[in-house]
Amino acid sequence: MEIIKKKKVKKLQFNNIILVPTDFSEVCENAVIHTLQIAKNINFKVTLLHIVNKDTKEYLADNKLTIDSIEEKLTKQAEEYAKEYSIEVNYVIKEGKLFKQVEKAVKEIGANMVVLGTHGKVGFQKITGSYALKVISRTSVPTIVVQKKGLMHTYKNIVFPVTTDTQDRQKVNWAIYIAKTFNATVHIFPKKESESFHKKKIMAVVKQIKNVFEKHNVKFVDKVSEEGAGNFAKQVIDYAVVNNADLIMTMVSSERFFHFFDSQDEQIIFNTSQIPVICVNPVAVKKSSWH
Repeated sequence: MEIIKKKKVKKLQFNNIILVPTDFSEVCENAVIHTLQIAKNINFKVTLLHIVNKDTKEYLADNKLTIDSIEEKLTKQAEEYAKEYSIEVNYVIKEGKLFKQVEKAVKEIGANMVVLGTHGKVGFQKITGSYALKVISRTSVPTIVVQKKGLMHTYKNIVFPVTTDTQDRQKVNWAIYIAKTFNATVHIFPKKESESFHKKKIMAVVKQIKNVFEKHNVKFVDKVSEEGAGNFAKQVIDYAVVNNADLIMTMVSSERFFHFFDSQDEQIIFNTSQIPVICVNPVAVKKSSWH
């Protein structure tokens, strides 16, 4: 069973759409509002995605409801949101596993990014951390992870962690795009390295990032992390809190996610301060590529 309120896109292309999965829980509703605020600012459309799975069917059975009630709720929400935010809002209903159907929907509608609300066992679909990681690592477009904390305003301060990993360079384009769109300041936060080779390498990466930001007239500041102040993920989060960051950028790796569930990536993504995190999947590019 599949109900789609959007024409299918055969080839992967971007149609200025933000996709947001929802199970109607509080945290997912927050993710929807977050998405609507972003979309209104950048003149994008929004597509609500509901996945029908075992949890959904149990919920419907327990409450003596049918799948039609889900569609009615989505229709009503889409109409109300479109009117309130003056943007186009559609919806998609799919059946299957969350992490598979999100990527399928991304390709079919041509979504530019995904906003994912994540929580513990709240709501009838239980979008927990492990499910969120699967969605993030298997989605071909950036995913913004949000928790219960609402978006007080648009993005003004973006924390940009930098390590010796050359894949960090691929975050630059997204940082430029978001910073210029929202007139935000990017906080370059390089990891402090003690070993000479890595220290020189990270200094070179930071210099290149600054040059690109200057070229594109992006506002930025830089602050080097401190040795002995906890692991790098903790330092990133602490810095973000002190500087009232609205967004943290990180590069994800499916290989790291599925083998190291206590990784620093996960610590940042599910930070207890509930700062939204945009996760960018690495793609194959030339080592020197910055654009």
